[in-house]
Amino acid sequence: MVKVTLIDNPNTTTLMSLSPRLGFFLGFAFCASLLAVAAWFQFVEKLAPCPLCITQRIFVLAVGLFLLAAALHQRFSRVYGTLAGVLALGGAAVSARHVWLQNLPEEEVPACGPGLGYVFEHFPLGETVRLLFSGTGECSEVLWTFLGLSIPAWTLIAFLGLALWAFWNTWCNA
Repeated sequence: MVKVTLIDNPNTTTLMSLSPRLGFFLGFAFCASLLAVAAWFQFVEKLAPCPLCITQRIFVLAVGLFLLAAALHQRFSRVYGTLAGVLALGGAAVSARHVWLQNLPEEEVPACGPGLGYVFEHFPLGETVRLLFSGTGECSEVLWTFLGLSIPAWTLIAFLGLALWAFWNTWCNA
């Protein structure tokens, strides 16, 4: 259990104690909030997700589900927490590729492909998965920024934070 204090003094009172179960649940809540923000961008702001955006959402969902499993099933929380951290690093890799595509010179951007609905209906599964992980020209388009960072850049930061949180909560907060 971690004790957070105002100053590093053994005579100070504890502000709060964070149990591993609560830590895993907070990670799950963060993932749920990321998915809610993604839905807001898609349905309210009308920003259509590209293949890499969809892949990042799948990773956020998977990380969140493993963090929830770790919170609810304490007996295997180290397994679930470690898997959540590994998946968060996988999501960070996809986000990093997305940021890289967004920063390519215009002449090096890959061609835009057909829509995802068409791809799922007419392409073999291997080609669909390759498209979801490699992205297309539409993935290079920056539709929104905050503090100079695009949505994939913020998602990369979120994935790295989730990985650190999952590993810390699994191995250091037990």
